[in-house]
Amino acid sequence: MDDDARSPRRGVSSKGLEVSELTLDPSRRTAGTLHVVATPVGHLDDVTLRAIRVLREVDLVACEDTRQTAKLLRAHGIATPTTSYFEHNERSKGEGILRVLRAGRSVALVSDAGTPGISDPGYRLVRDARAEGIPVVPVPGPSAVLAALSVSGLPTDRFLFVGFLPPRAGARRRALTELIEVGPTLVFYESPRRLIAALSDMAEILGDREAFLCREATKLHEEYLPGRLGELQHLLAGRGEVRGEVTVVVAGAGSRRETPGGEPEALYAQLVAEGRTRREAVKEAARRLGLPAREVYRRVQGR
Repeated sequence: MDDDARSPRRGVSSKGLEVSELTLDPSRRTAGTLHVVATPVGHLDDVTLRAIRVLREVDLVACEDTRQTAKLLRAHGIATPTTSYFEHNERSKGEGILRVLRAGRSVALVSDAGTPGISDPGYRLVRDARAEGIPVVPVPGPSAVLAALSVSGLPTDRFLFVGFLPPRAGARRRALTELIEVGPTLVFYESPRRLIAALSDMAEILGDREAFLCREATKLHEEYLPGRLGELQHLLAGRGEVRGEVTVVVAGAGSRRETPGGEPEALYAQLVAEGRTRREAVKEAARRLGLPAREVYRRVQGR
């Protein structure tokens, strides 16, 4: 790729540029390539040699936040122009990026962290480019999902990436209810502001399952916490405030402890005899057995 084809290239601005600022050659007849480039989830050294080369050679980098991407580009001496492309401007910016690709220029699509298109609008640009016959190629690398799974100690042969749960409590609980019988390991992204409430709902609806919390992966204050959902919720609630990006890995229904016939009923009866209310007994039996509270309730009611 010659320098003339890539001009202007003057260094990286945290504001990025509008795609209209690129000088396009209408005589080009071959579309450019859209590179879907994975970038570090935290540590700036966690980037592949190929990703560095592609980011340096393309004509434009379309990024979730130009300020965030500028840190990575500066760290590796890359001066490629950037433009923003995120959830609230993908319709207006998408057409401009496609116009650049149609004119024979190459574009790298990146997110703030990890692999683009996973819980971000990047898939729309990929879909639209493919619909026009524009080549789209992956440049694989870091992923918060795989990073958390790899150190969780939970089964990884099959897993379901759930992504972000709905922010409102009612919708979140309904979404979790649909996951009760899902066998593979479950992987969630969660906002630190909603994390404690989400863990509480998970423990109540899914049962107090084995889980693993990955916070600020590969960053300065990275933290990895194994434990049951209730334990994690109690630990984090005691801190008062949770910060950073969070991935939660939860054992699937296929990993929970098998319970012999009558065990929930026997434990429930024991707890009631000890003075627990029926509601308390159901919740405690569910916690000890790693079962959803509604399943224990159904069993003790004989339904």
